[in-house]
Amino acid sequence: MSVSADPNDRTFSFSYASVVCIMAVTLCVVFILLVSFHGCDGNLSFASYYGDHMVLQKSPDRAVLWGFGPENEQVTVFLSGPVTQKTLVTVTGGIWRVTLDPVDAGGPYNVTASSWGSKATLTDVLFGDVWLCGGQSNMFFKMSEIFNASEELALSANYPHVRPFMVALKRSEIELLDLIQVELPWFEPTATALREFSAVCWLFGRYMHDKLKYPIGLVESCWGGTPVEAWSSTRALQKCGLEKTEDVDIESNSVLWNSMIHPLLNMTIRGAIWYQGEANAVYHQDNYNCSFPAMIDDWRMAFHHGSGGQTALDFPFGFVQLSTNKKYSTDNGFPNIRWHQTADTGFVPNPRMKKTFMAVALDLPDETSPYGTIHPRDKQDVAYRLTLGARAVADDERDVTFLGPFPSQIASNQMYVHVTYDQKISVTPSHDIFEICCSEIWAPCRPDSLWLPAPIIQWGPNTIQLSAAQCLFSGEVAAVRYAWKDWPCDFKACPVYGDSGILPAPPFIISRYGDKASMWKSY
Repeated sequence: MSVSADPNDRTFSFSYASVVCIMAVTLCVVFILLVSFHGCDGNLSFASYYGDHMVLQKSPDRAVLWGFGPENEQVTVFLSGPVTQKTLVTVTGGIWRVTLDPVDAGGPYNVTASSWGSKATLTDVLFGDVWLCGGQSNMFFKMSEIFNASEELALSANYPHVRPFMVALKRSEIELLDLIQVELPWFEPTATALREFSAVCWLFGRYMHDKLKYPIGLVESCWGGTPVEAWSSTRALQKCGLEKTEDVDIESNSVLWNSMIHPLLNMTIRGAIWYQGEANAVYHQDNYNCSFPAMIDDWRMAFHHGSGGQTALDFPFGFVQLSTNKKYSTDNGFPNIRWHQTADTGFVPNPRMKKTFMAVALDLPDETSPYGTIHPRDKQDVAYRLTLGARAVADDERDVTFLGPFPSQIASNQMYVHVTYDQKISVTPSHDIFEICCSEIWAPCRPDSLWLPAPIIQWGPNTIQLSAAQCLFSGEVAAVRYAWKDWPCDFKACPVYGDSGILPAPPFIISRYGDKASMWKSY
């Protein structure tokens, strides 16, 4: 692994060969653990996350199947259904593994692994798109807890080809090859079974199925109250100067990567969605603009390698930009994390975070949530906005808009600031959602600088004019920002949306003397 000598260089520079070497050493270590998890009883088995009713990744990708068996035993893996396949493989190091030829979406199939003395069979297997759903409590938030839960759960019978699976909450000090425990095995959705499953994950899968009309597999692996460091490998954390911690608790570096992500690497997946960041508002907040993109890069590399190149090296990764927590709060924690979630760019995809998509959620507060205001119950809009991103970024639907308007140019004089957006806008007047920073020196303004309200004066199809009067006696406008508050607006009532009124403008902070100075014009 090559590491830049410049401590400020936070770009990835892993060599593929070094990663392979690291993983090979890791496999040697974890094989000892496999004996305790699976025993040496001579029986043939699939790895823990294969099961009846599961979804395997469809063509053009190739699904990977693997499991455990007696050393040197010949294993025949047979796929039967609309098409058939037969593969012979030898158990090596106690593990057998096959990569199927591409299979089109559909099913059902049976998958049988058999050897001289035993046999294991998976029934009712479908082929479609497999999405991994990760993060903390807002991803863990259950279907039974959302708005209109009974009505939403009753719809589950209409989606027999959207299949959920849930990883149990376990942690480990070392990387594991297989899961310690499965919380919910693959199942056909019913109102009862789905109550405990992630709402964002399920609704995303359901909405994707509405559009794609083929099976969707959903793998939930998340844990409330956890920072990004727990879900990141040591490799990723080292890129951001975050050393391994000695204490073994929920916040320890890599403990959930080791037990709840690393075991899944052999699985071929279509992509991932992520809802996390609240914990990092108070834990390594300033590092999140590195640690979150680094985690994405590392997951992509690891899943690509673990699946033998079947999971795309740049698989689509969607995430939810943080919603709200404390009304009237002046703390910058949530606004800063929202910005850092985009690698301090304000939107995705961007040069640092390619093939990513984002659901803005700062306009979805829930002041009366019985689960705390940090846990809004409206997960339907969150999942729908993620679906738009997946359609645009993952499925290349060119006519799908998935992100609200973002500034393409800022222009200012002594009296006004003009914000020009990259798309048509719908505007509601506001006195303080926009703020300006005044300065008499050529220096960037920071989130903790003095910011003053900049009322909206007027607007056009894609422009907004703000008052700059606050700077008349204290220099010139040096920066402008939007919605830089924990709780910037009421439910679906932010001042700026796309012209349809559906997608809110994401927050931004732009300085005329910072790295976005090229966007700023004087007039």
